[in-house]
Amino acid sequence: MELTGAEIIIECLKAEDVDYVFGYPGGAVLHIYDAFYKQDDVQHILVRHEQGATHAADGYARATGKAGVVLVTSGPGATNAVTGIATAYMDSIPMVVITGQVPKHLIGNDAFQEVDSVGITRPVVKHNFLIKDVKDIADTFKKAFYVATTGRPGPVVIDIPKDITAETLDFVYPSEIDMRSYNPTVKGHSRQIKRAIELIQRAERPMVYTGGGVILGNGSEQLRTFVRKLGYPITQTLMGLGAFPASDPLSLGMLGMYGTYEANMGMHHCDTLIAIGARFDDRVTGALEKFCPEAKIIHIDVDPASISKNVKVDVPIVGEVTQVLDAINAQLEQSAEGHNKAAIKKWWAQIDEWRAQDCLKYDRDSGTIKPQFVVEELFKVTRGDAFVTSDVGQHQMFAAQYYGFDKPRRWINSGGLGTMGFGLPAAMGVKLAFPDEEVACITGESSIQMCLQELSTCKQYALPVKIINLNNGYMGMVRQWQEFFYEKRYAMSYFDALPDFVALAEGYGHVGIKVEKPEDVRPALEEAFKQKDRLVFLDFITDREENVYPMIPSGAGLNEMILV
Repeated sequence: MELTGAEIIIECLKAEDVDYVFGYPGGAVLHIYDAFYKQDDVQHILVRHEQGATHAADGYARATGKAGVVLVTSGPGATNAVTGIATAYMDSIPMVVITGQVPKHLIGNDAFQEVDSVGITRPVVKHNFLIKDVKDIADTFKKAFYVATTGRPGPVVIDIPKDITAETLDFVYPSEIDMRSYNPTVKGHSRQIKRAIELIQRAERPMVYTGGGVILGNGSEQLRTFVRKLGYPITQTLMGLGAFPASDPLSLGMLGMYGTYEANMGMHHCDTLIAIGARFDDRVTGALEKFCPEAKIIHIDVDPASISKNVKVDVPIVGEVTQVLDAINAQLEQSAEGHNKAAIKKWWAQIDEWRAQDCLKYDRDSGTIKPQFVVEELFKVTRGDAFVTSDVGQHQMFAAQYYGFDKPRRWINSGGLGTMGFGLPAAMGVKLAFPDEEVACITGESSIQMCLQELSTCKQYALPVKIINLNNGYMGMVRQWQEFFYEKRYAMSYFDALPDFVALAEGYGHVGIKVEKPEDVRPALEEAFKQKDRLVFLDFITDREENVYPMIPSGAGLNEMILV
């Protein structure tokens, strides 16, 4: 049957089993929106800003593992989406972003609402396409979803001129796709795996260091088998939390700039580092010249460009995490040689000494609401089983430190780009994906105002997320750094005109609760989560000068933490 380009796009989305498209209409995509109107298989979610669309699709993708899909118009629609595209790119999140473009004959003429979407997005996408003929739509969509979801995932942009969406063609969707220039490695090299096992078994002070790649690669089960078989300590990055249970005694918590004392000291003193699905980010390594000075390093990653990019490694293994860990686990099972149990026992004794520092303790009797306490109470009320999104700042670190994630894909946050405004729209995407699960957005009074307009989207689509606003009247992390490194010159880090968040939430048709006393924290949370069908905005007035500890200053090593 002959279809318009716009109708072909809808059929492509159906073929890729897309449930939701997050978007905002405009002139260049009106043919596509008209095609949406004529069908009911793919639901369009109307956001209030294109950045909100990208973050919502991003949250949906992180929680489900499927590609999030975005539709925006040309010009400002596309440029408004760039921040969210970059957020997904930095964290390797699969996303397909459809951007409208002016008609072909106007491209390059500075036409109304024309921008070079392909050129603008090129640095922050895995790949992008400009469709120049209606016959290329189906193949391009097939390629886009394949590229976005395989290898190291990432966002793909499809730019479509308006006139192409009006042209007609018989629709045939390809059953498979062949891309000679794109063939991600799946299986690890057997010789490298053998070398890795030899190092692992000889280790006396081993550390397992894992990142978001384990979650994105669905390798949590294989990781748990690997770590528990060996009995080695494991630490996880901000992006990797939940791949291995925080409640397991083998877990040392998060490492890096705001990581635990035991995790960072273990990293610094280890003799064998097994890095899995992690990219040695600067917030993890500290000063590179001081990073793991005595360690032989094994690095498992699906992206060959990430290996030895920041830290030179001794045994590189390129492949999908599930495939590589399955191979390693099988060989460990068959190997007659074990590890040095006496040395490992001694290593654990040292780790337990570091653990005894209790680096996450805080003053519980100050009379003010401590942000750590709110997160701990949230954990208890939700039984540690909620999907938790966050914005970026102190509240993000408190959430990572004090909400113990035992499952993968429950912790949804912007790690690489650190995008304020991410939390609320991401929570919308998660709630649409899992309507029967509890979804909490931990945010701060600065971040929440970046995409606050999405409260309107939540009302329209009845998305009863719970917003945990840790309100200290400052841009908290900026203030903390100004306290430590700028002699308390709090330049523009505080707010003199904060809104009444309760009234604001009520103005959007939601429930607002203000909490000012520690004894009211638990009852307020319990009341909020009893309201299954309402979005509840909880405004917790927290200690204005509480800091995140431990902290590693810029330029310091992992063993040079500020503890109090």
